[in-house]
Amino acid sequence: MELDAHQLRALVKAAAAVAEAVDLHQVLKTAVEMARQSTGARYAALGVRNEHGTLGEFIHVGMTPDLAEKVGQLPIGRGLLGRLLTHPEPLRVDDLPAHEDFAGFPPDHPPMENFLGVPIAAGSTIFGNFYLTEKPGGFTEADEMMVEALAAVVGSAVSAAQLNLRIRRMALVEDRERIARDLHDAVIQELFAVGLGLQSLAVSLGEGPTTERLEQAIGGIDDAIDALRGFIFDLRSVGVTVIDPERAVRRLVARLVANRPVDTEVVVAGVDPAQADVFDDALQVVRESVSNAVRHAGAKRLTVSVLGSVDGITVEVTDDGRGFDPLTVKRGLGLDNLTARVRVRGGNIEIDARNGTSVSAFLPA
Repeated sequence: MELDAHQLRALVKAAAAVAEAVDLHQVLKTAVEMARQSTGARYAALGVRNEHGTLGEFIHVGMTPDLAEKVGQLPIGRGLLGRLLTHPEPLRVDDLPAHEDFAGFPPDHPPMENFLGVPIAAGSTIFGNFYLTEKPGGFTEADEMMVEALAAVVGSAVSAAQLNLRIRRMALVEDRERIARDLHDAVIQELFAVGLGLQSLAVSLGEGPTTERLEQAIGGIDDAIDALRGFIFDLRSVGVTVIDPERAVRRLVARLVANRPVDTEVVVAGVDPAQADVFDDALQVVRESVSNAVRHAGAKRLTVSVLGSVDGITVEVTDDGRGFDPLTVKRGLGLDNLTARVRVRGGNIEIDARNGTSVSAFLPA
């Protein structure tokens, strides 16, 4: 069977719309809407397969916001949707409730009779599936061909995005390694040499107020070296550990609170490893906030939350420390850098230090 002129025009329009999308999430949203329009389906969705073989993301069109809210939790890939995850091949069904794999609808879900499912491959990997329902008169072979062609376009866009991300990560890691080497070989060694010189001078002067001031200066240099070593650790670890966001956050927090009597709770969920640059900024927000809490606020309890979504990453860090007045606090606490990092990305940040300290930041994707 071949597509007629009208269907070919619809396919070209859909493919062009997908190709013009700016980022991957926009590609997926555009693709879902174009699949719905080109087939005449009432509802359409695109499910993204996660590493567990279920649906980690579910983008849908056709339902009103009120109806979607009533339906509640999005599908994770059971029943007929799960069949396409385990058997990635096109599937057309005229009587959805009668199908052997149909698992029912949740309360308030609209009725759906016919169904078309088409897998989306990115290279040799199944990226996800198109799901379309409720076309008047049912889906045809031409609809299936149309959505398969659109799936090929989406798969190519996903493959290109993944390749671009890998290239960016490689460049990022190489740049971080270069900066880390420069900091270690030049700055730390220079500070270490200055510290040794001051120590020799203190020994030669013997006891006295001048020696005390020298010892304080030596202690400050030691703190600076420790801080730089921590920064170098961050430079070398972020670009590598971004593939495991939870491990990266827990490892960073553990290092910052090491040997300090701080009870910590860390929650990481929904962070997409593909959002490497956003996650990088999120880690730095965590680093600055936790560092302030344990070094300046005298906190005994600390909670760190890093939650991801398709729109970006939300970071919340709260502690039970002394708190401070953000308008008068010393700039040495790093609040300027923290605020600037978030705002440069186009996000927002709120700091409440009336009862302990709470830092809440949103970093858009």
